[in-house]
Amino acid sequence: RTRMDYSKNPLNKVIRGSKRAEYNRDEIYSIVDSHVICHVGYNFAGTPITIPTGYGRDKDTIYLHGSLKNRMMNAILENERVSITITHLDGLVLARSVFHHSVNYRSAILFGKPILVEEPKEKMRALELITENFIEGRWTEARQPNRKEFESTLVIAVKVQEASAKIRAEGVNDEKEDLKLDIWAGVVPLNVT
Repeated sequence: RTRMDYSKNPLNKVIRGSKRAEYNRDEIYSIVDSHVICHVGYNFAGTPITIPTGYGRDKDTIYLHGSLKNRMMNAILENERVSITITHLDGLVLARSVFHHSVNYRSAILFGKPILVEEPKEKMRALELITENFIEGRWTEARQPNRKEFESTLVIAVKVQEASAKIRAEGVNDEKEDLKLDIWAGVVPLNVT
């Protein structure tokens, strides 16, 4: 199997902690596919805003949905580019010094052009992908959108053009002199249940 990487550029290149960077599509999409909430960054009236929302994915396309009057949805359609971030918090890293406290995480940031989905079959398929991302099989269990609901929903496709991930999955990095301190240090794992 061929390794497919996103090329590094000034937008997606991880600078701080670059040893934790990942540009492989499969690794990035494993982070995307194992979560249900993303944070979408957009500009509204000259102010950057970040909003959490559900999403679905099909290959290199992320689908977002919202009301026809949704400020985020309308604002991102006015922009040439959008950024989408998905983060898993896997553990609290408690060091002997507060300076070295950290978290273990998996985070992917995706960049692409937002496109309004108008074709009815693609729009319905996108809504199915978003629903299935919450709980597999839910699309066929629950009532699907009626005409009024369908027509009052905006769906945006974001074709991912650039992406990167950053992953921290390690223990405490204490200073040598702090190791003799009588303070517990370690990782407190966090799991979604």
